Amino acid sequence: MARRTTTPDAEAFDGDGTIVDIDVVEEMQNAYLEYSYSVIHSRALPDARDGLKPVQRRILYAMSEMGLRPDRGHVKSSRVVGEVMGKYHPHGDSAIYEAIVRMAQPFTMRLPLVDGHGNFGSLDDGPAASRYTEARMASAAMVMVGSLDEDTVDFVPTYDDQHEQPSVLPAAYPNLLVNGTSGIAVGMATNMAPHNLVEVVGAARHLIDHPTCSLDDLMKFVPGPDLPQGGRIVGLDGIRDAYLTGRGTFRTRATVRIESVTPRRKGIVVTELPYLIGPEKVVEKVKEHVQAKRLQGISDIKDLTDRTHGLRLVIEVKNGFNPEAILEQLYKLTPMETSFGINNVALVDGQPRTMGLKELLQVYVDFRIEVVRRRTAHRLARREARLHLVEGLIIAIIDIDEVIQLIRSSDDDATARTRLMDVFDLSEAQATYILDLRLRRLTKFSRIELEKERDDLQRDIEALRAVLDDERLLRRTVSGELADVAKAHGTPRRTVLLESAGNPVSAATPLEVTDDPCWVLLSAGGLLARTTSADPLPADGPRARHDGIVGAVATSVRGDYGLVTSLGRIVRLSALDLPTLPPTAGSPSLAGGAPLAAYVDLGREEQPLTIVSLDPTGPGLALGTATGVVKRVTPDYPSRDSFEVIALKDGDVVVGAAQVRAEGDDLVFVTSDAQLLRFPAAAVRPQGRAAGGMAGIRLGSGRRAVFFGAVDPAADNLVVTSSGSADALPGTQPGSLKVTPYAAYPAKGRGTGGVRAHRFLRGEDTLVLAWVGAGPARANAPGGGAVELPAPDDRRDGSGTPAATVIAGIGSPVG
Repeated sequence: MARRTTTPDAEAFDGDGTIVDIDVVEEMQNAYLEYSYSVIHSRALPDARDGLKPVQRRILYAMSEMGLRPDRGHVKSSRVVGEVMGKYHPHGDSAIYEAIVRMAQPFTMRLPLVDGHGNFGSLDDGPAASRYTEARMASAAMVMVGSLDEDTVDFVPTYDDQHEQPSVLPAAYPNLLVNGTSGIAVGMATNMAPHNLVEVVGAARHLIDHPTCSLDDLMKFVPGPDLPQGGRIVGLDGIRDAYLTGRGTFRTRATVRIESVTPRRKGIVVTELPYLIGPEKVVEKVKEHVQAKRLQGISDIKDLTDRTHGLRLVIEVKNGFNPEAILEQLYKLTPMETSFGINNVALVDGQPRTMGLKELLQVYVDFRIEVVRRRTAHRLARREARLHLVEGLIIAIIDIDEVIQLIRSSDDDATARTRLMDVFDLSEAQATYILDLRLRRLTKFSRIELEKERDDLQRDIEALRAVLDDERLLRRTVSGELADVAKAHGTPRRTVLLESAGNPVSAATPLEVTDDPCWVLLSAGGLLARTTSADPLPADGPRARHDGIVGAVATSVRGDYGLVTSLGRIVRLSALDLPTLPPTAGSPSLAGGAPLAAYVDLGREEQPLTIVSLDPTGPGLALGTATGVVKRVTPDYPSRDSFEVIALKDGDVVVGAAQVRAEGDDLVFVTSDAQLLRFPAAAVRPQGRAAGGMAGIRLGSGRRAVFFGAVDPAADNLVVTSSGSADALPGTQPGSLKVTPYAAYPAKGRGTGGVRAHRFLRGEDTLVLAWVGAGPARANAPGGGAVELPAPDDRRDGSGTPAATVIAGIGSPVG
């Protein structure tokens, strides 16, 4: 029977029954420290190298050993749970299955590692039991476990010393940054946001090439998190703090737009919610605040979410209430706006560390370089061993008759092996291999094949030794493999980054807003806003983050403007719904603007191009398509919410639209094979909306137009072209940039082939982006950051300069 004690000393029995005095306080401290270390190291915190917690790593390794590759069938999740629990992770089936579920949820991880089949839960409901669901490895998981059998990482014994498991996975991409993580340990916690794979890989490659680069250099590639559900991040100061110190906070908002839900009533339509927020949580909170009379002006809320159209919450607004003011209240009172606290804590050499963006990338890059070094050394050793055997076999085949006679005259294997080594100067391994030789290999063709294999092995050995001997070549190999992963698994950015939330909205009704003149602006980053001035936009002024303007329309606060899409459609929008930019003495900055997706819902096959005036007396509209068709549209626009302005042929899309302000303006095409054609707008007769246009530029086989626009030939215009490979995944290849004065290109007639605008470098075969407009040109990266363009080059057919980052859009200071 145990004895109680109130003193710091107690008695305990050791193994042989001897009573040993112990200090209870010291014993409790030691036990708690051991428990804390176990939770921190073995359960709660991820390794900074592969970004996985032990249970996640063991799940992927077990599935790899079970052969559950993406090209194989799914198996019951309970079978995977049993395999992991029995061999690698003795901590209970519920913890293992919860980890499998999380790795399979596309709304939790930016790049899921498990391909789940069945009910793996939603943001509002939990998953089915493991006996009802099935799982296998996702394609992204294959590059996490790739080359495990090539001595790339160390293996350690499992909990029962019956098996071995990897201490870390080779991880061909920075999984910790891409998928993020969360965990609560003892005395510390971690909470990391997901990021875009293409952006993170771009930053890692830049760090490989420029080890002394600054945080600002890396943030040109990684401007902020990219959440699986999309949404908007408002305010970027907290993100920079997190990237600098490892700790920071940012706000996430739902993506919404205001539209007419009935002929007489406006509604707030929610299409994306903040990270890990489900629609039922929002509906519940809205109903709670409406019943408590903290929210007024809402008549109904409907959840129309389905698998076909995705998330769709419709909040109906009562007549006489301002939807913008109600939206601000929804942000304040419901989960439609939440805060995310970044706490970048991960294990480095077994110790928890808080790290910024550069430190996280540096830990991964150093680890990946070591993985590739070990893999290269392993492959070199295997090829050298194989070459040694092949060389011995070639010697035996050359003197095959003597070899056969020597073996036949030997008493046993050991004697034959010794005589072969002495007569032909072979090693023991070569002699043993010759003794195991099959008779069918003793042909003329076998010798030819062996000599070819020897030559191939020698070339491989030479290449592998070069990688091991040259640190720059090793780093270049790592960088190239990262680019291949981004090309295979990268996806476009989903989350919109906004520097600020714009001006607060008054609770006044729309009827109280005066109909003052204004300008509506669309930036190259996809932000909309209106100004408070009726004066023309100034062309000079300081550069701002979103200064590149691709569309500018003069209208009034209560006026309408049109959005032109790639399917030849104009969507009528109201300027009243837009955030207002304060007056500025220089070029307008749209940092306080709102994303275009908040006002219009376009399908996956439909892309926004520009905004135009709907005034019948205003500038005319010109369109250019991918097949080289040009059209000027008669401005007889109907009053409908949307309408078509060109009859497109099957497979054709509009690549550009522009306002023609005078008959002397030029219309400009740029093609994928770097041909530029400019001709006067007067050469194109305006047609009705139902017409299909006329021939604009002659295209070669397999070529398409990538840009169309209209410019004033008397202005100081520039031509910007970006070249790359047609096989590259869009958004993964920076390519080569070239800026040329527009005046360097001669005018030609409509329907001709144009002149060369860009000479391709080795590995390039297409223009991935082109732009013609009033200078100075402003470019932005996918995350919205500014990208420096090279100085203008007077050679119209010269080659470009390698770009530092991918360009998502180009505009001018004045649109």
